[in-house]
Amino acid sequence: MSTIKIMSENLANKIAAGEVIEKCSSVVKELVENSIDAGAKNIKVELIDGGIKQIKVTDDGVGMDESDALMAFSRHATSKVLKEEDLFFIDTLGFRGEALPSIASVSEVTLKTSKGGLGTTIIIKGGKLISKEKSDAYQGTIITIDNIFYNTPARLKFLKSPQTEGTNTINLIEKIALSHPDIKFTLINNDSTLLNTSGSGNLHKTIHEIYGLSISSKMIEIKGLNDDFEIYGYVSRPEVLKNNMNHLITFVNGRYVKNRELNKMINDAYYTHKPDNKYPVCVINIYADQTLLDVNIHPTKQDIKFSKVNELSDLLISSIQKALKKELLVPEIEIKKEIPIIKEEQTNFEFIKREEKEEQVQHELQLDKPGIKELELYPVGLALGTYIIAQNDEGIYLIDQHAAQERINYEKYLNKLKENNKEVTELLIPITIELSTSEFNTLKEHLSILTDMGFDFEEFGINTYKINSHPLWLKTGYEEESIRKIIDLINIKTTDFNQVKFRENVAITLACKLSIKANYNISHEEMESLLNELIQTDNPYNCPHGRPTIIKFTIYELEKMFKRVMN
Repeated sequence: MSTIKIMSENLANKIAAGEVIEKCSSVVKELVENSIDAGAKNIKVELIDGGIKQIKVTDDGVGMDESDALMAFSRHATSKVLKEEDLFFIDTLGFRGEALPSIASVSEVTLKTSKGGLGTTIIIKGGKLISKEKSDAYQGTIITIDNIFYNTPARLKFLKSPQTEGTNTINLIEKIALSHPDIKFTLINNDSTLLNTSGSGNLHKTIHEIYGLSISSKMIEIKGLNDDFEIYGYVSRPEVLKNNMNHLITFVNGRYVKNRELNKMINDAYYTHKPDNKYPVCVINIYADQTLLDVNIHPTKQDIKFSKVNELSDLLISSIQKALKKELLVPEIEIKKEIPIIKEEQTNFEFIKREEKEEQVQHELQLDKPGIKELELYPVGLALGTYIIAQNDEGIYLIDQHAAQERINYEKYLNKLKENNKEVTELLIPITIELSTSEFNTLKEHLSILTDMGFDFEEFGINTYKINSHPLWLKTGYEEESIRKIIDLINIKTTDFNQVKFRENVAITLACKLSIKANYNISHEEMESLLNELIQTDNPYNCPHGRPTIIKFTIYELEKMFKRVMN
């Protein structure tokens, strides 16, 4: 007897459900995307206990007639892929004929739909048709999913708590709403509204409706266009940073994607504007011809492959950097009202959507004011041996002397590294650099890097190089230390070497090591010189690690803190 048998349709659907449905939000995703594909402009998602007990999606899309409603629950039935070539030109969102039968196989489904006239109501339980009848219905579809995984207890036990399942759906609907600002989305759990967008078509307004004023007021519009890609969206100013990449939200032709290459491009665009372990908030739409994309590399189509990645990278990075450069990046201190603390016994699932509590004193960007390059700053003292105190008619400024000189030195070194004509100084007494065997061998393979920078050297004994001349811009008295730092970077960066990034790393490393340290008192003349040099830099607002160089206290905020004004 043969041991290989054809599985039943219902069993195949249950197996497929494992790919389509991982959690309640997976069901919501498939149903909402079908609503979007149906042309809906109003989509309401209602949950009971985060979706574990019930998920209900109501839309005003084109609806279905009776035959289509029945066919929708047949495996491999789809209106989106009719021939093999269509797989490479997919511009719809649904799961290509797998979602509805898979969901129906592990739940109880009630579908009510109409194309505007007499409607159809279908009830399916565990993949089996229970009833089909005519019904009155407005144009659109209402689909209700009850008791998900009721017949597959092994999967049911892997669902999380109602709070966690609900939070996953909140995160999902937020992203879908941002990708379709022209659609009104409502999310309700246990009769409490958690999210409600207007469907205005304005992306910035949708960002405000989802994240609130504290984020939306600090977003910068970006635009970009080349022969292959178009980019539009919003990115946060460098002071608005998160601890993970969850807020790097990217869409390709309206589809939310999680793509490492895109995240790296965005992160690279903020290079020297932020610390390495912090990430901005962004909502970015990328539009491209379908021939440049492959959306079939993941079952849920949440990842994507690009052709012409370099062209996309150049456009995305330059668009973000251009937008950042236009913005004034001097943080201004704002006094926040104290936020009442909610007692533990008051908290429940309805508080999940609370905005993150902000600190009482928060950095805010100064809007519609002249940039630092146009300000006349007068140093009046030094606090804690670290912060230059300066003032003008608008208020008081604190300048981190180390961060400020880091920025000055970084741009100075970077510009020198980019020059084609290298100015060098001949050494009367050569500098000898002794290395370990591994360091010596690695450097020997990449000596051209030092040569291109303007160094002249030769082997001088065991694992040792003699430096006969070096670039003129090395800081006097710190030549050997600087050379050793550069050699260390060469040893680190030999794999997948990138000349541009290497120059930036050299400039950052030397700038940091050779700048004024904290707790070091400088003279009034040195303060004036530092401020004059700072305002001449391309980006005087951040050190190359992304920390602010200067913070402003307005006269109004100072008087408010000292109760000279009471409003």
